[in-house]
Amino acid sequence: MPSLKGRSTSRWWTLRRWAVRGARLDYPRAGRRGPLRWLPSWRQMAMLFLFCVGGLTGVLSYMYLQTDIPDDLNDFATQQDNVYYWADGTEMARTGPVNRQEVPLKKVPEKVQWAVLAAENASFYSDSGVSPSGVMRALTRMVTGGETQGGSTITQQYVKNAYLNQQQTFSRKLTEMFIAIKLDDKMSKEDILERYLNTSWFGRGTYGIQRAAYAYYGKDVSQLNPSEGAMLASLLKGAGTFDPTISAKNHRRAVDRWKWVLDRMVQIGKLSKSERAKYTKFPEPKAPPKPEGLTGQVGYLVETARAYVSSHTDISDADFDLGGYQIHTTFEKPKVNELAKSVDKMRAGLDPKGRKEDRYVRVGAASVSPDGRIAALYGGPGYLEQGFNDANASTVPAGTSFTPFVYAAALRDGVQLERDGARTPVSPTSVYDGNDKVAVRTPEGPYWDRGGQIVRGRNDGDRSWGQVTLRQSIVDSINTPMMQLGMDVGLDRVRKASIDAGLLPSSFGARVPAFSLGTATPSSIRMASAYGTFAAGGRHTPPYSVTGLTHQGERVPLEKQPATRAFSPEVAAQVDDALHGAVQGGTARSAAAVGSDVAGKTGTEQDNTSSWFVGYTKEMSTAVSLSRVDPKTQELLPLDGLGGSGTTGTSGATGTSGTPGTTGTPGVPDAVGGATSGTGTGSTYAIDIWTRYMKAVTPPS
Repeated sequence: MPSLKGRSTSRWWTLRRWAVRGARLDYPRAGRRGPLRWLPSWRQMAMLFLFCVGGLTGVLSYMYLQTDIPDDLNDFATQQDNVYYWADGTEMARTGPVNRQEVPLKKVPEKVQWAVLAAENASFYSDSGVSPSGVMRALTRMVTGGETQGGSTITQQYVKNAYLNQQQTFSRKLTEMFIAIKLDDKMSKEDILERYLNTSWFGRGTYGIQRAAYAYYGKDVSQLNPSEGAMLASLLKGAGTFDPTISAKNHRRAVDRWKWVLDRMVQIGKLSKSERAKYTKFPEPKAPPKPEGLTGQVGYLVETARAYVSSHTDISDADFDLGGYQIHTTFEKPKVNELAKSVDKMRAGLDPKGRKEDRYVRVGAASVSPDGRIAALYGGPGYLEQGFNDANASTVPAGTSFTPFVYAAALRDGVQLERDGARTPVSPTSVYDGNDKVAVRTPEGPYWDRGGQIVRGRNDGDRSWGQVTLRQSIVDSINTPMMQLGMDVGLDRVRKASIDAGLLPSSFGARVPAFSLGTATPSSIRMASAYGTFAAGGRHTPPYSVTGLTHQGERVPLEKQPATRAFSPEVAAQVDDALHGAVQGGTARSAAAVGSDVAGKTGTEQDNTSSWFVGYTKEMSTAVSLSRVDPKTQELLPLDGLGGSGTTGTSGATGTSGTPGTTGTPGVPDAVGGATSGTGTGSTYAIDIWTRYMKAVTPPS
């Protein structure tokens, strides 16, 4: 009988032989002849299959664990455009590199959502975020080294749009699947669908279903019906192939795909047969819109609105540049167009190639309603040609168009004729010396400039008017009474009154006698707004260009400055009466062609280097400035000879006994004269622009 030790040793050797035999690859198979030697056994085939599956599983598991959801989305997946709208709600312009606007899923009609799901991924709400058939196709294509093909779920498509690139390589496909699985565990189906709809390409330069709704149907996505939704869903298969407006073939393909999507919605129970029966006519989209850019005046409008948003919200420039904002402006397209036409007609009469006096002409203009809305502006010949906005420029002296603020300050605050004495009220009938070369006086006596000479004012054409009322001084644009009136009121008070009316503190220079005749350099926007204060009975509302701001459909708070009382109704009415007189029988007679309700004032700067006309009706105030600017030095050039006319008026300052005087402050004259009555060439052009424009936009009475 064998010992226990011997039996144990025998078993060990037997097991060892089996292990060695199993480990040894019996291939070609021993004991087989012919072709059978080369035919693997079923055990060998099973082991090979298990080995391959196990190895692949290990590799895929490792790759899955190593794949993370990226922290950063693709730039275009977050970048959106900002959309600007005219006052009537129609689109004015889009800015930004990507034409995309996000909307929350709740604003997309449910049946439009299901049109997309029916077309792309009907099992979206029940699948795990990947398509098994798509996975198998990707694995099959790996063997041949080719590109993978479609079959992606909506989750996978979103991952491709938001995180990856559009290349159909196997490695990208695997990464897409792994991220999709993880994303499906991390995010709700609703969030994934919302992001997919906001990042998908719909053609016509649009990303996202909101912009697609506007591009194809001119409406908000919330207004789409199932039929229109089915057409947009068709585009997801390839906008270049299914946009029906591109070609007849595209149209046939789009109609077939549209029908299939609607039928598919019925098949999956998301559209009733009765409702499907209503959609028998293909919802033809509108023709592709012409690209909206910043050409012409639009660039100036966008710039103005953008600046308003920046100064009246807490939105940083960086956040605004990410896009997604809808900016509803006050600009009225018909008025903007008519204002540009009026300026263009004026420019057509110039010959900058043939006459040097016609070169470098700059025009700024703006229309502001009494409640502060900027209805129109003219910033230059075109934003892409000249980026500088002349409607908002603070470089052109106001000239005698500033004198109504001197008049208003006097009517409001009275005058002080003795040092430390009581202030005395004045009225429109108060009398001042309107003669030429009248010495400017202070309570202590004549005003002496730094050169030791008495400062004297000059009237247009050296005309002496005798004793005139303050009202007549405004009507006929007489310089000398206004210079003295400003000194009597106090130049600090004149400055404050003009700021109360709407001018900016930054517009003003040195307070010397010439201050009252318009050394200030307000913008056209601010001058129109300040004159509108008189039309509004003395109440001033700061000008604004944006009525509403939303971000991805949600309203954003927008600060708006309240109206303030600048002048009493009585003072405003007295200034308004004088400005009506200037149009009906004074220096601005040609503006009366617009109607009897017009009030306004011409203005020419002392050296005829700038010209204005500011006028208003009850509905709107419009300011037009005209100047010539040396492009190299940025200095103002004379308007003399503009359009081929002769020189106008006189210029310069006078000192004692009418001899040429000096200025009290370098670059700022103590006394002025010259073309201030509206007869100057520049002033004629400014009032002509204003009149032609206002006749075009003012309804017949």
